[in-house]
Amino acid sequence: MPYAKDVDAIASLLKQNPTWNAIKPEHAARMRAQNKFKTGLDIAKFTAKIMREDMANYDKDTAQYTQSLGCWHGFIGQQKLLSIKKHFGTTKRRYLYLSGWMVAALRSEFGPLPDQSMHEKTAVSGLIEELYTFLRQADAWELNHLFRALEEAQNAGDNAKADELIKQIDNHETHVVPIIADIDAGFGNAEATYLLAKQMIEAGACCIQIENQVSDEKQCGHQDGKVTVPHADFLSKINAVRLAFLELGVDDGVIVARTDSLGAGLTQKIAVTEEPGDLGDQYNSFIDGEVIEKAEDINNGDVVIKQKGQLVRPKRLASGLFQFKPGTGEDRVVLDCITSLQNGADLLWIETEKPHVGQIAAMVNRIKEVVPDAKLVYNNSPSFNWTLNFRQQVFDAWKEEGKDVSAYERADLMNAKYDETDLGKLADEWTANFQRDGSREAGIFHHLITLPTYHTAALSTDNLAKGYFGDEGMLAYVAGVQRKEIRQGIATVKHQDMAGSNIGDDHKEFFAGDAALKAGGKDNTMNQF
Repeated sequence: MPYAKDVDAIASLLKQNPTWNAIKPEHAARMRAQNKFKTGLDIAKFTAKIMREDMANYDKDTAQYTQSLGCWHGFIGQQKLLSIKKHFGTTKRRYLYLSGWMVAALRSEFGPLPDQSMHEKTAVSGLIEELYTFLRQADAWELNHLFRALEEAQNAGDNAKADELIKQIDNHETHVVPIIADIDAGFGNAEATYLLAKQMIEAGACCIQIENQVSDEKQCGHQDGKVTVPHADFLSKINAVRLAFLELGVDDGVIVARTDSLGAGLTQKIAVTEEPGDLGDQYNSFIDGEVIEKAEDINNGDVVIKQKGQLVRPKRLASGLFQFKPGTGEDRVVLDCITSLQNGADLLWIETEKPHVGQIAAMVNRIKEVVPDAKLVYNNSPSFNWTLNFRQQVFDAWKEEGKDVSAYERADLMNAKYDETDLGKLADEWTANFQRDGSREAGIFHHLITLPTYHTAALSTDNLAKGYFGDEGMLAYVAGVQRKEIRQGIATVKHQDMAGSNIGDDHKEFFAGDAALKAGGKDNTMNQF
């Protein structure tokens, strides 16, 4: 509701309740405006609509792809969105990513853990709630500055300025954006997946990403030892997430089906199959084994399956896991993706071992032959050595074109001596264009970096510690942090305000009038900035 209309509506309500005469309608309307979302479900419904519109726009124009950065704390997510609005004027097509890796590494009460679903599952929904708490506070903080300016304009009798500020308040763009939230492999069976999905949705998640690994054997997508499950097991969890969305009234909730099959060489189960060529039979056809010619060749404890009319003894490890045939990863990825899209998933995630547009496009084009509007969420992972990968891609392309590459040593291309070379510069250009190229050529709707702020926190801390505890002393903080905050217009330089001090002062005045004891007076050192 527009601010002026809400003031009138509240004034009418106050007249009906004469004992509320200490309340000013402007204050109540202001507090309402600064708190647009009352529940996590309100957020999930609002952001699901945004994602669906963005997906439809991408289908019309692949330049309209979306992006996000992984955030491990509410404050980091808040500052990211404030920065986006400051630099680009809008949050459109920018999301947040909630990384299971960072939850494990940074949010578990057990301490730092590897990405193997050993952390508390409730830490995931807890982080979603925290992120949205900080994004809602960003709304309140930004609007509070507008309302303070409005009050000053009104007190000064500047009606034109007041009208402009009311327009800004009424058209304020929220910092609340979609979160793509990682539920790993579901943290248990389908019922466990459903229960956690409900918590995540109630916390505000409009989009849940789930992977086809075995829940109790889950590994980071960029580590060895990944074990996938038959399609029927995975689809039961997709159904569990969909039903959680529907139960809670988020009818357009988004499911991202992730396949780790490209790098997964193992399966825990042999799929159930009823007839040749069905889904279970297709899954089993990838299992490696040796042909059994006669019954005597079957040893005690052996498992035997039928592949293309032949009896086969699958290769079984001491762990009880079965091995896939080498070189079948891409075929399994394509089957996984088609199956997921045909059974309730909205978006795909293909975990790859390198950032290569051609490799991704080759798989996506095969998927699109069956599902033409297939779209990817793609992990622009810090696990890739981006510099080395793209320099080697340029090297290989030049070599194939017949160019002289004798000045470059392919295995040593990470070396700083190549930074200012033609190859190094072109590789950087390819890196800069990777998202645009991938969205145009490989069906990538959403680009994310899973754990960038894990790395930025470590890097900035290293730089500060090196200087502060060294010869620079206090200058390391002043020149390396505070001076840059001031000159780049970063709001945290007034950290008291960013944490809500001014909002609290205004509330004190709303509650107690002239008797309010406020923190933001002349002796507040924040006034130095």
